[in-house]
Amino acid sequence: MKPATFDYLDPASVEDTVGLLAEFADEAKVLAGGQSLVPMLNLRLARPAKLVDINGVTGLDHLGTDGGELVVGALTRQRLLEGSRLTTGAWGLLPAALHHVGHAHIRNRGTVGGSIAHADPAAELPAAVCALGARMVVRGVSGTREVAAEEFFRGYFTTAVEPDELLTEVRLPRWPARSGGAFVEVARRQGDFAQIGVAAAVALGEDGEVLRAGIAVAGAATEPVIAGDVVEGLTGRRPTTALVEELAGTFAAGLTPPSDLHGSAAYRRQLVRHLLPRAIDRSVRAALDAAPA
Repeated sequence: MKPATFDYLDPASVEDTVGLLAEFADEAKVLAGGQSLVPMLNLRLARPAKLVDINGVTGLDHLGTDGGELVVGALTRQRLLEGSRLTTGAWGLLPAALHHVGHAHIRNRGTVGGSIAHADPAAELPAAVCALGARMVVRGVSGTREVAAEEFFRGYFTTAVEPDELLTEVRLPRWPARSGGAFVEVARRQGDFAQIGVAAAVALGEDGEVLRAGIAVAGAATEPVIAGDVVEGLTGRRPTTALVEELAGTFAAGLTPPSDLHGSAAYRRQLVRHLLPRAIDRSVRAALDAAPA
């Protein structure tokens, strides 16, 4: 299959890009890594009149820290973030999640911002940034705004980014030194999207109690599901096996995941009930191995 006819646009700056998006709005699609969009174009599931290629845009592939936050440019390649020395502590959730994204050659080309903006409900990165409490920076002709992860994902392939806006970077808040992150999932094959994936980050106090936690689930709804009740139940308490399993069971029972050829709703709820304690346990173990606060 070949894509339908489109006009190819190659801006060199963020200003040029948002200008084009403001001009063409719903007619345009942004091309970053292309690992999701190009197959959709070839299958004619997407038929944009204008294709805006941002690979030549300067200033979108940065990766570093700013005031204690981890800052990831939208064009940062997934493989670069996966191997970064910056992803320690709770931020270790990011390489753990990225390890499950496709295969190495896909991550070499795929971008962090592209995966987040695509907002596939079974994708790993959206769940990871939700668990870490990230903020997405969005730029339009009228200026820049930040959107919290819990408000960013609006449904199936839908985000808070307007047609005339561009996701430019992801900012992840600082976590305590004694913190850890983990991602676990069940997929039909290595590299497939998750049937269920669980992203977890935990920070521990000196006595082993949970100071802070973040948990999100992929594949259980039309967008990542943030397990707020589980986080609330853990905070200020020791994450014992009995407590975690009780919280996971209650949380899973309240989910209404989709059913499809790859698994029923009941099967997905069972996966959440089993995977969520595993993700928390791995996060706690990572936090215990981290330097003391």
